[in-house]
Amino acid sequence: MHINIAPHSPCQRQRRSAGFQPASVARASSPCDATQSRPLELSSHSRTRRGILSFGIYLGFGILGFGIFSPTPAHAASLYPGNRAPLISRPYIDLPLGSIKPRGWLLEMLNRQRTGATSQMDTLYPAVMGPRNGWLGGDGDQWERGPYWIDGLLPLAYILDDESLKAKARPWIEWMLASQRPDGFFGPAKDYKNQPGLQRDNSADWWPRMVALKILQQYYSATNDPRVIPFLTKYFQYQLKTLPTAPLGKWTFWATYRVGDNIQVVYWLYNITGDAFLLDLADLLYKQGYDYTNAFLKGDLLSGVGAMAGPPADPASHCVNIAQGMKEPIIYYQRHPEQKYLDSVRRALADIRRYQATPQGMYGADEALHGNNPTQGSELCSAVELMFSLESMMAITGDAAFADHLERIAFNALPAQITDDFMAKQYFQQANQVMVTRHVRNFNCNYDGTDIVFGTLSGYPCCFSNMHQGWPKFTQNLWFATPDAGLAALVYSPSEVTAKVADGRRVKITEDTCYPMDDKIKFTVQILDAPQRPLVFPLRLRIPDWCQTPAITINGQPLTGCTTPDIPTNAFIVELGRPWKTGDTVELTLPMQVAITTAWYDNSVAVERGPLVYALRLTENWTEKKVPPAEVPRYGESYREVTTPDKWNYGLLATTIQTPATQFKVTIDPAKQKQNFFWNVENAPIQIKTRAREIPTWLLYNETAGPLPRSLWGGNPGEDKTKIPSETEITLIPYGCTTLRISEFPVVQ
Repeated sequence: MHINIAPHSPCQRQRRSAGFQPASVARASSPCDATQSRPLELSSHSRTRRGILSFGIYLGFGILGFGIFSPTPAHAASLYPGNRAPLISRPYIDLPLGSIKPRGWLLEMLNRQRTGATSQMDTLYPAVMGPRNGWLGGDGDQWERGPYWIDGLLPLAYILDDESLKAKARPWIEWMLASQRPDGFFGPAKDYKNQPGLQRDNSADWWPRMVALKILQQYYSATNDPRVIPFLTKYFQYQLKTLPTAPLGKWTFWATYRVGDNIQVVYWLYNITGDAFLLDLADLLYKQGYDYTNAFLKGDLLSGVGAMAGPPADPASHCVNIAQGMKEPIIYYQRHPEQKYLDSVRRALADIRRYQATPQGMYGADEALHGNNPTQGSELCSAVELMFSLESMMAITGDAAFADHLERIAFNALPAQITDDFMAKQYFQQANQVMVTRHVRNFNCNYDGTDIVFGTLSGYPCCFSNMHQGWPKFTQNLWFATPDAGLAALVYSPSEVTAKVADGRRVKITEDTCYPMDDKIKFTVQILDAPQRPLVFPLRLRIPDWCQTPAITINGQPLTGCTTPDIPTNAFIVELGRPWKTGDTVELTLPMQVAITTAWYDNSVAVERGPLVYALRLTENWTEKKVPPAEVPRYGESYREVTTPDKWNYGLLATTIQTPATQFKVTIDPAKQKQNFFWNVENAPIQIKTRAREIPTWLLYNETAGPLPRSLWGGNPGEDKTKIPSETEITLIPYGCTTLRISEFPVVQ
């Protein structure tokens, strides 16, 4: 085997990766520390990228922009349809829906959706999801919530190959396809008088149709139903004709800020049909949409606190609009490959990290941007939509930093915001969350204090409708085809992929792992067609930014060089090219070190290890509360509160965070690590113990952790230092296993 690093021009050597990272990191030393890049001027939270590291057969990818890989002309042909000229070539190509199957703990998550709310929304939320829904031809709700549900139900059904779930989604698909008028318009077409709990007076709005477009794209990917392509062609012709007189913002402002979703499906259809009018439509949509590119580049949007509750309202600062708008510049970049579109997203993520971010990958926005105080809320819709944006952007650009950020949300924020049985959710979560009770808190938008309790319709019901897309789309984006007839694993979880490679023969690769609770990932190759003949194809694997000493073996033999000082220690892609045969195995080891990340709110710090953030372990007492009868239509019949008798007001010691390798003791329970469900306090397989000190003046305020003491805390002025509490040992567990937590800690003397 031999090693090559993809060539790049001198002006490209200092390109920055895109995902936001901590401002500085203290971690255990490793042999590769000398190769770690220094932060750059625009974003102090990113490291330089060097590209694809190739073992064996080198396939000639270069680097453009800030980590965009473009195939050479010799590799332009693909077994799966990628971008058609004049769109730029994509380094990673979506596989048909159903090609990727979950295993292990990820299968358990999807099974819990199957037995939980995802399969029951028509009975759990009948007023909106029942037969009266306008997207079924009824006189009920006809806006976003019905399509939201199907946008998660449909991929779940085809990933699990579950006929009952497919049957649940089918009437929605059939009604959509049958609803198209001769002019191309489709969907609900009649307004009705206002009715409490229903949105049915804006049937012509462009926005809910954007969700329907995503549904139909996924449906075609799974089924190749021949009705979809002419249906979408007619609708996009209708859009091109109608938008000049009925622009995106005619009915509501939401379509203006979420137009990237529309453009994404337009380009997808163009890649199938080659109809030139679709490129004109994409330009028109972008022109009518909110200009996130220049807003991100200017910097004002993400550096302040927004306002949604009253004048002057700024929809651009709405948390979900930002999560969806994040991908808009990069989607449009495919047709207009100008550096500003890439720079705008890099600047946006850097500004979010500086002004708005919390350690679990999200940002304070409840619903408008509200700063990085860890007691501000983060909406569940923002999490699943930002995940989808990151999934889209990593495939278009090839930037592994987007995959790092995606894992941070999926493995920390997402499991913490939905109950274990997938039957209830929080509208907002807090990074420092010590009481989950019905109470009016310091949020931009309050819904009678129900915002952080676990319920169905608590807070606002959009999230109960939209949460279903998170895990299925995450699963669908674990693997990609590549333009040179290979495969790429960009995000890691137990799974298997079946796809065509090389000369068109099918291969199955099984990924066995407990990741993110373990650092070992094993891939096993099985050739399905003509297995007696080896297959030569490239297999690409991502090395995360946080991993300092990765190791790879093939059939038990280590690949030399992957941890030498010549190899970059930031997010990059390893390419393994060789003749593969059935039974071949690749083992990837990504050692995880405890890291203390700084520059969070008021100089607080967070504890991380690999892709996981760690939070204070607290006893959790769950209590179900009934909703008063008059409020049931709005908030559902009940909700659950969570409280703890434990102390939570601890600061980490300044002396210990300087040497995390020795002062933070990691304990792993192998039995819990291998179980299919580990996302709660009882099943958490990893604990980190360290020394801390109680801060007596850090108290509850408004049923929330009070103002965070500014680091370094050493007692209040004039206070008798002999009365400061002594050191004590605390236990941290993965953030995704917690409901109550402290994840941003003040530092104490």
